[in-house]
Amino acid sequence: MTERDDLPLPDYDHLQVGSLTTRIRTLGAEDLKTLLAYEQSHANRIQVVGAMRHRLSGLAEGAQPSGGDPAATGADAPPEAAGGSKASEATTGPPVNPPSHGDPTNPAQPRS
Repeated sequence: MTERDDLPLPDYDHLQVGSLTTRIRTLGAEDLKTLLAYEQSHANRIQVVGAMRHRLSGLAEGAQPSGGDPAATGADAPPEAAGGSKASEATTGPPVNPPSHGDPTNPAQPRS
């Protein structure tokens, strides 16, 4: 039985399904078989098992791993906390005038 720390994808148990289906394309057949056995004995998610089996059949038919680093972070990485919002004066929208329903200090605005 393979232990979580010995898997070819770091932090495998916490990766989202979309990230997994992308990252398995970087693995060879042996690493993928290891992951498939681990997945089937743990979460056994139908979508993940199906994607792994499909990829294994592709590798058996001559497909090659896509290259790249399966441990690299991408769209599934959490946003960086430092720096705050990327909005600036140039990218903010026009000022919003809230509806005047029930507010006597806010006159109705003509529709355009």
